[in-house]
Amino acid sequence: MSKIKSTQEIQQIANQLRGDNKTIVTYNGSFDILHVGHARSLQEAKTLGDVLIVPLNSDKSVKMYKGPKRPIVGEKERAEMLSALGCVDYVVFFDETDPIRILDIIKPHIHANGADYGENCIEKDIVEKNGGKIQILKWSDGFSTSKLIKKIVDLYGPSGNSF
Repeated sequence: MSKIKSTQEIQQIANQLRGDNKTIVTYNGSFDILHVGHARSLQEAKTLGDVLIVPLNSDKSVKMYKGPKRPIVGEKERAEMLSALGCVDYVVFFDETDPIRILDIIKPHIHANGADYGENCIEKDIVEKNGGKIQILKWSDGFSTSKLIKKIVDLYGPSGNSF
């Protein structure tokens, strides 16, 4: 059974989970190049409830807020990588630059967010409107997709270094 769900499927699943008194946790992102910081945050988010749903920025969404050269890894592959992690129960795409619409559909009990965004994040109003709360995760300093891209360019970029 695929963990990657459509918006309609995730709405039905979330409704069923709430009916079963399961605690729904969400943690969104683009997860362009999956790294240990992502893994740690996803694992921590999973400990906050029964089910972890990851709203994943679609390629269209990533391009809108990170620029035309991103994402590096396509949405299907990013979703497959996330699905391979045991801590992730479901993945659902969203096309907007922010996850407000999909969070309004899922109505998580807890929305996990990185310390870089803080409690007054863009998701706060919609999560609280639906009775949920924001939970700030521990920060794994030094890990980011942007830093990985920079390291690759520095090591293998225009200077002619070979792979």
